[in-house]
Amino acid sequence: MTDGVVLAVDIGGTKLAAASIGSAGALLKTAQRPTPVTDNAEDIWNALMAVVGEVDEGALAVGVGCGGPMLAERVSPLNIPAWRDFPLADRLRESTGLPVSLHNDAIAMATGEYAYGAGRDARAFLGIVVSTGVGGGLVLDGRAIDGPTGNAGHIGHVVVDADGPVCVCGGRGCLEAIARGPAVVAWACDQGWTSPEPDGRSLVAAARAGDAIALASLTRAGRALGIACASAAALFDLDLVAIGGGLSAAGDLLLAPAAAAFERHAGLDFLRRCRLVPAALGADAGLVGAGVLARQALVGGTD
Repeated sequence: MTDGVVLAVDIGGTKLAAASIGSAGALLKTAQRPTPVTDNAEDIWNALMAVVGEVDEGALAVGVGCGGPMLAERVSPLNIPAWRDFPLADRLRESTGLPVSLHNDAIAMATGEYAYGAGRDARAFLGIVVSTGVGGGLVLDGRAIDGPTGNAGHIGHVVVDADGPVCVCGGRGCLEAIARGPAVVAWACDQGWTSPEPDGRSLVAAARAGDAIALASLTRAGRALGIACASAAALFDLDLVAIGGGLSAAGDLLLAPAAAAFERHAGLDFLRRCRLVPAALGADAGLVGAGVLARQALVGGTD
């Protein structure tokens, strides 16, 4: 794989992050800041450029993981309403003067976990990010699967409850509508849970302290996650699913009900070889994977 430093960018609904990455996947320098809550697309772009400027030190290329959907290198992240049909790749090329490889953020996460984390021994691997949204990335036989439009792996919009809540995508009963962090917190609040700071961290802390509603909300999300994983495993003959993202910090409070639901719905023998595990690289997985994808693009998509 090509030596030298590449620039990695991870764009999410909660934070913007960037890093310079060495040839062995090491993060040499990192920076991040909250994603601006604004209707102005340029405010978000300017914040991103400020983060990139903190770490760009003679990079050879840029790899980007961004929430989807996307089309023809233009992004419309569901969790960043100000960016609709935003020409992200072209803007980055113009600003940096470097080759840019743009992918769904969950594909970047899955690539990072496959290269250096939980997915290293898997032939058919799914990485899932459970955070402000729910995303997924597939790596099959060593190749990250983008799909014709760059949106492959969108497990957050697999339907897990046909009569479930309306999703931000416009559908109903999607995994994301049930398991994304804000939806988990909102469901708990609707059931009577209260907190001075009603967010995912507070909810997880309350669940660990034994709050019944907080526990139920994470169990509900975990079950939905397990159902979606069973469907994905049947479709792609998966070896392994690694689950990361901010809400995965709940650990077994989320992953145990996910594993139980997977076992219940994965009835075929070949499905039972698939394991659900925590992601290994934590919050850095998306940056590490974006760096891998940037480096692969420099050498024509091969290691």
